[in-house]
Amino acid sequence: MPNLFDSFSLKGSTLRNRIAVGPMCQYMAQDGVPNDWHSTHYTSLARGGAGLVTIEATAVSPEGRITPNCLGLWNDTQAEAFAPIVAAMHKAGTLPGIQIAHAGRKASANVPWEGDNHIAADDPRSWQPIAPSAIAFGAELNRVPQAMTLDDIARVQADFVRATERARDLGFGSLMLHFAHGYLAQSFWSAHSNQRTDAYGGSVANRGRFLLETLRAVRAVWPEDRLLCARFGVIEFDGQDEETLSNSLDLVKQMKAEGLDFIDVSIGFSTPDATIPWGPAFMAPYAHRTRQETGLPVSTSWYINEARQADALIRNDILDVVTMGRPFLANPHWPHEAARILHAKNAGSVLPPSYAYWLSRYQ
Repeated sequence: MPNLFDSFSLKGSTLRNRIAVGPMCQYMAQDGVPNDWHSTHYTSLARGGAGLVTIEATAVSPEGRITPNCLGLWNDTQAEAFAPIVAAMHKAGTLPGIQIAHAGRKASANVPWEGDNHIAADDPRSWQPIAPSAIAFGAELNRVPQAMTLDDIARVQADFVRATERARDLGFGSLMLHFAHGYLAQSFWSAHSNQRTDAYGGSVANRGRFLLETLRAVRAVWPEDRLLCARFGVIEFDGQDEETLSNSLDLVKQMKAEGLDFIDVSIGFSTPDATIPWGPAFMAPYAHRTRQETGLPVSTSWYINEARQADALIRNDILDVVTMGRPFLANPHWPHEAARILHAKNAGSVLPPSYAYWLSRYQ
């Protein structure tokens, strides 16, 4: 069986190891434009040795941002600012990925350290959130969104396509569709947030329509030799777990038929009343089941922090790739630390020579 430091090949891409840095919102942009913070942050992560680094949720339109400080890819100014970051990530030896997203009813919020709540409607920084139905998420995100018209749906799907084209032209090697965490696509899928009576609501098939159509439109413009991924919330932990999971896996099979290459298995986060069983690698069994039932390569994150834990998930054939976030914020060179702990013989050079020479010489 492979281990954490074996390469992973899919389509026209090869990751140097089975370690991925997941998308982590930084809330440091202005008008969606990457800046020095993002350049330093993502270049450091890429140089740290992971096989794949995915840039944070990047909005496909101004209304699709979670907060006013989120990244965007809806205009050429943003694309031009991304270009040197993508080039530096390639040069560092990682596969550069980007997650494109629309926040739906969770949009127009304050950054987490300033409340993580909806910005007041009369605040000049605010904008009108949209969603499948006029149903608020609740808790601190209690603003009622505007129900989307069919024209709104078509417009947002076109925004996803245009963002995909920009990501393609920038040279990203992996594109991740954010179909999770209670944002727009997940809101179409979840009965907690979708009470439409047209072709986009009601039945399971109708609730999945927005996701499949969006995926199909993106696949049409995304190169066949590059990875097309989705982060999808397959379960809500709302007391309907088996039914939700079964329906979600049927939808994933349809996504695969539409050209999805890889899936990052996550949580729905469609209701603040969910009872989530937080614990070490608690989503790994759901990811494993997803792979067994759909045949797609899988990853997941959530409380995967330690080298032996991550390696075991690969060696025991639970995951194809391990995705981590916060461990890389604490230590961008986590793969080097993991290689030392695991005495990995096949780690290769997970650090730039100017770091690797000194760290290997004086251990």
